[in-house]
Amino acid sequence: MEFDLLGAHADRAYALLAGLVMPRPIAWVTTLNENGGVNAAPFSFFNVFGSNPPLVIFAPGNREDGAPKDSARNAKRTGEFVVNLVSEELKEVMNGTAATLPAESSETEHLGLETTPSSVVAPPRIAAAPAALECRVHSIQEIGSNRLVLGIVHRVHVQDGILDLEKLRVRQELYHPVGRMGSPNWYCHSADLFEMERPQ
Repeated sequence: MEFDLLGAHADRAYALLAGLVMPRPIAWVTTLNENGGVNAAPFSFFNVFGSNPPLVIFAPGNREDGAPKDSARNAKRTGEFVVNLVSEELKEVMNGTAATLPAESSETEHLGLETTPSSVVAPPRIAAAPAALECRVHSIQEIGSNRLVLGIVHRVHVQDGILDLEKLRVRQELYHPVGRMGSPNWYCHSADLFEMERPQ
């Protein structure tokens, strides 16, 4: 079948693209609300897009009324955010932070989620996350109702247990973040790995 996503099938764009382009990593983003409370929300329109400078992008969609989500608003106001990666042990509480709360509420307080101070940005990290990326906003692009938050990664925190301390590489056999699959409720584990050497 063929779909015209800018025409007759525009209402199916999200479902088709989210169901085909997968698995997607999950950015569990922490930002600071205007009252200083910690906002935490997961986004699967996310990835790393370069290393020089180290660049990540997450794309929080608008609310139904067209207003920006709290994470986007906070990142724009403060210029800072943290991307926390999601381990299998954290998948349930991560999902819990997807619930809609009033803007002044803190998901971390609501769910009893422990945070720890970041090194160079004000939003804290999620303490139990296997890795966290401290970011400063480079720019925010708005294309239609899409909002792309581009961030430069200033610090990376990685749990010692998943790091090869000699080579400073992540040990893939020990690091198994969960991923996002098709909408509305599909996720995946990432423990079933295989290696393929790149041709010379």
